[in-house]
Amino acid sequence: MLDILSFSQVEEIKTFVLGFGIYAPLIFILLFTLAPLIFFPDGILALAGGLIFGFYAGSLYIIIGALCGGTLSFYIARFYGKWLHEKLAHEKLINFQKSVKKHGFVMILLVRLVPLVPFNIISYSAGFSTIRYRDFFFATLLGMIPGVLVYANIGAQSLAFGSREFYSAIALLIMLVFISMGLKQWVKKRVEKYEN
Repeated sequence: MLDILSFSQVEEIKTFVLGFGIYAPLIFILLFTLAPLIFFPDGILALAGGLIFGFYAGSLYIIIGALCGGTLSFYIARFYGKWLHEKLAHEKLINFQKSVKKHGFVMILLVRLVPLVPFNIISYSAGFSTIRYRDFFFATLLGMIPGVLVYANIGAQSLAFGSREFYSAIALLIMLVFISMGLKQWVKKRVEKYEN
């Protein structure tokens, strides 16, 4: 869930979402749900969620939106597998075919814990596999929480630029990046082990 941080886009999303007044949370969740269709960076949306709604409500709306978006990607891939697989040939999809038979929940959980692996790619890849939706859903829910909290916190603290809270949020992001880099290599080896 780590993308190039574009605060200009975050501000545009904020302006757009708040323009709907009391329906802003629903519009934000809808944006997150539809984002996988155009591969819009989920990190930018997550930052916007924290900025617009604050840490707690923002985290909740991000999680709901991400689950909806992940579900949409999963079922699109499952129902339109062959055709979609050809369309996404240029994307770095993950081959879960063998690993998910015995370790479906664990494999999805592990890759979700690595924000450096694009959220949408994981969802589409899981849909192409034989993993049960229930395992995909709960592994996604648990696995994305650390990244969601870090991003929502940065978004929420961005208005307090220069404060101790803001720098603490940045420090958590940096820590998440380094942990993710290590996890990414470890997870890659685990996936390759189960697939070979």
